[in-house]
This record gives sequence, C-alpha cells and structure tokens, in this order.
Amino acid sequence: MKAVEIAMIGVCAALYAVVGRLTDLGIVAPVVGVVAFWPAAVIPAIFAVLFGPWTGGIGASIGIFIRDMLFHGDPFLSLSAGITSNFAMFFLIGYISRKELDWKKISFGIAIGVVVTVVGFLLPTILLPTESIGFTGLSAADSTLLFFATVVGSCLLVVAIAFFWPKWRNFGVASIIGLGVGSSIIGVVLWIYSQLFFSPTGVFTSAVPTYFILLWFVWTFATEIPFIIVLGPPVIRACYKAFPSLAPKLGE
Repeated sequence: MKAVEIAMIGVCAALYAVVGRLTDLGIVAPVVGVVAFWPAAVIPAIFAVLFGPWTGGIGASIGIFIRDMLFHGDPFLSLSAGITSNFAMFFLIGYISRKELDWKKISFGIAIGVVVTVVGFLLPTILLPTESIGFTGLSAADSTLLFFATVVGSCLLVVAIAFFWPKWRNFGVASIIGLGVGSSIIGVVLWIYSQLFFSPTGVFTSAVPTYFILLWFVWTFATEIPFIIVLGPPVIRACYKAFPSLAPKLGE
C-alpha cells in the first residue's frame, strides 16, 4: 500500500466519523434505533473511487467505529455489524467502479443478485408468517413487500444508470451492489446480535423478529443510495479535473 493511500485512509476515517455524526440529524431507523440516517456514506464512496478499494474500505471501517463509539458506545456491535458492512460496502464500490462493465456483465450481476437476495431474505420470512407485528406496526408480509420493492427498484436503477448515464455506469452499478451487500450484512448481523445480546440496559432490550432483517436492509439502502448516486459523481469529476492522475484505468 502506498504512502498516499495510508494517509487518505486517515483522512477518510476522520471525515466519515465527524461528518457522519454531524449530519445524521438524530434520525434513526424506525425499528429499534440502531441504524442512523446516513448521508455521510458518500464520503468513503468517493475515497474508494479515487484511491482504491482498500482505502475506501479501511477508512470507512475506522470511521464508523469512531462514530459508533460516539453514538451507541457498544464496541462489539460496531465490530460485528458496523465495520464488516462498511468495509464490504466501500471495498466493493472501489473495486467494481474500476472494472469495465458491459451489458452482459450487468445483466448477469443483476440476475445473481436477485436470486441470492430472494433466497437469503424472502425465504426466512415466508417460513415464519406468524411472527407478531411487534415494534413497528408492520407485519412480516409488509416488510417483505417493502424489501421486494427496494430490490426491484435497485435493479431498475442499475439499468437506468447504465443506459442513460454511461459515463458513470461503473460507479452507479458499483454503488448499488456495494450498498446492497453492506445493507444485507447490517440486517443479518443486527438480527443475530439481538438474539444473543439483549438486556434491559443494552442496545436491544429484547430479541427482535426475523423480518426486521428486511426493514433494516430497506432503511439502510434507501437512506444512503440517493446521496451516493447524486453527490458522488460531481465531487469525483471535480477531483479528476483537479488531479488527472487520480482517474483510474478501467480493467486494472
């Protein structure tokens, strides 16, 4: 790893932690307030594109840990859910954005993503239809519909970006795939954590229903993708103009 990449990891981590804590507006997921409103997701996405997947992934991991200690103060929860999801998310954004994508690869990726997602999330919900409505007023079926709508919307967004915004096709597809994987990790790990570590004084006061996995996925994805897709390209384009050497060679 180059010295500039190590330095940028520190800058990315600091910006991610500070800006993230200042811009979450105190808004958290309506299902057990653990996952915050997070426009700061665009920061490590930009670093991942400019300086590579390791810079984005490691910088985001360090930054989210610092933020979590300021937010909920549970280091094990941050290590299990926050760091793993953020590293995977922004590593993938940095990695995929530097690859040459054609329609065949995009279509194949969408198909695989849909199959894995449906099997991984819809099946547990269908097998547990009697779970109580619980904290949110949403049933397992409601949560499934929200999740399904998010997945379908993501696929359509991939196609729209690839067709109408070809210059930023790689970044758009990478962002959706990376955020989809990261959101999945958050949903699953938070659910597992709630089953194992709930207490009257803890982050989780009781074990949460399985369908919360879907709700956390929808919340995380829906509140972060607009900022990454809308704010990322103009900032990255400006950086490329100021520092042409940062522009990656596709396929490397």
